[in-house]
Amino acid sequence: MIAPVDSRRRTTLVPPAPPAADIWTVALPPLPITGERRTISRPIEVSGVGLHLGQPCKLEFRPAPSGAGVFFRRLDGSDHSPIPALVRVAVEAERRTQLGSGPRSLHTVEHVLAAVGALHIDDLEIALNAPEPPIMDGSAAPFLAALAAAGVVPNGGRPDWLILRQPLRVVDGESVYEAQPSLDLSLDVQIDFPHPLIGSQSGTYHVTPQLFARELASARTFGFVHEVEALRANGLIQGASLENAVVLDADGLRNGPLRWADEFVRHKALDCVGDLVLAGARVRAHITAHRPSHRGTVAFVRELVRTAVRESAVYSVEDIMKVLPHRYPFLLVDRILEIEEGKRIVGLKNVTINEPFFQGHFPGHPIMPGVLIVEAMAQVGGMLLMRTIEDPGSKVVYFMSLDNIKFRRPVKPGDQIRFELEVLQLRGSTCKMRGIGYVEGDVVAQADMAAMIRDR
Repeated sequence: MIAPVDSRRRTTLVPPAPPAADIWTVALPPLPITGERRTISRPIEVSGVGLHLGQPCKLEFRPAPSGAGVFFRRLDGSDHSPIPALVRVAVEAERRTQLGSGPRSLHTVEHVLAAVGALHIDDLEIALNAPEPPIMDGSAAPFLAALAAAGVVPNGGRPDWLILRQPLRVVDGESVYEAQPSLDLSLDVQIDFPHPLIGSQSGTYHVTPQLFARELASARTFGFVHEVEALRANGLIQGASLENAVVLDADGLRNGPLRWADEFVRHKALDCVGDLVLAGARVRAHITAHRPSHRGTVAFVRELVRTAVRESAVYSVEDIMKVLPHRYPFLLVDRILEIEEGKRIVGLKNVTINEPFFQGHFPGHPIMPGVLIVEAMAQVGGMLLMRTIEDPGSKVVYFMSLDNIKFRRPVKPGDQIRFELEVLQLRGSTCKMRGIGYVEGDVVAQADMAAMIRDR
C-alpha cells in the first residue's frame, strides 16, 4: 500500500503481500514515449533491511535535473556528496555490486539499479540512510513498483546511448561475455549449478520496461544452505532470511514455491540489467552472458564503456521541416528520437482522428492506410539519408523500390507508431534499408526499401 507522508508528496511504499495468483508481474502505467531524458515526478520511499550488512535502511528515490545522471547520496554521515552510479566508481566485491570503498561505500546496489535501468530513467537521486539498500523480497519488483508509482516523466535533454559497433568478448574467471551490435538491448543468459532444481538454465530477453516488469523484476536472489556459515563469517548475508531469498539445501528448497521454474536464470538476467546501468548510458547491444557474476559483469561494462560509442540525437518537427520538403498533409513524421550516423534511425508518427485521410478511408471505422504507413517509414529513412548531405536544401530523396512489405495489425487514431530503420547497404548516393513499425511494442508493418539522393 502507498500512503503520502508530507507536503512534498513523498510517499512510502510498504512491501505488498504476495499475489494470490501465480502471476509475478509489476503493473506499469503508460511510460513517456519521447526522445527526452527521464526522471520521476515526485519522491517516494522504500524501507527494509540490507541483505549483506543487515542494517535497517530507508531509501528515497528523488527527481533529478536533466543531465544529472543516476547517483546515490548517503545521509547517515557528515559527507552527503553524490556517489555516481558509474563503473569507474565500482570496486571488486564478493556476491554483490559495490560502489566505492571505505566509510562511504555502497553495497548491493544491483537490484535498485535494475529497476532504474529497466524504466530507462536517466536522471535520478537515490538517497539512503545506510550503506546498503533494503533487500525487500530479494527481487527488483518493489523498487520497480515504487518508481512506477512515483511516475516516470520526460526530463528534457537528450538521453545518452552506448552503441556497440564491433563484437566484444570479455572473460573473467568462469564468467564469459560476448556482445554483438544490436538495435536495442537484449540478453542471452546461461547458468550452470550442480543442484537438482537448477542445473543448466538459459533465457533470452529483449529488455523493454514491459518485459522486465513481466518476466524478470520479481525473480529473487538465491543461495545455498551449505554456504551460509562461511559467508556470515566473512560479514556477508547478515540480513538474509527465508523471506528475502530463495534458499536451497542439498535436495531442494527450504522455502517456496518458486515463482518460475527458471527463477534462478531470470534473477541472473535481472542482475545484468542492474550492473549495465553503470555504463552511464542506455546500452544498445545483444549480450550473451555465460555464468555471469557481479565482478564479471562490472569488468564487461568497463570494456564496453571503453570500446563502444556514446551518442545522443533528437529532432523536433521544426527540425524535420528544415530537412524534408514535405508539408501538410503529407509530412508524416513528428519526431526523430535516435540517429546513429549511416547505421540506424528511430522516428515517431502520432496518428490522430484529424488526419485528412480518415474522412474517406473506412468512414466510421478509421484505419490508417497501409500505403501511408510505408510512406511515413520512408520519410524517417529519408531523414537519415539527408543528414549525410552538406546542403540538404539542394537535394531530395526518391525511393526506388519497396520489397517484403507486410502489415501485421491495423493502426487507428490514438496510436503512436515507432519506426526503426536499419541501413543494409550504403553506396554512393543510393541506400538500402529495412524498416519496422511498432505500436506499443507490437509490430504493425515492415518493409525493405531502396532510395536515391538526387538534385532537387
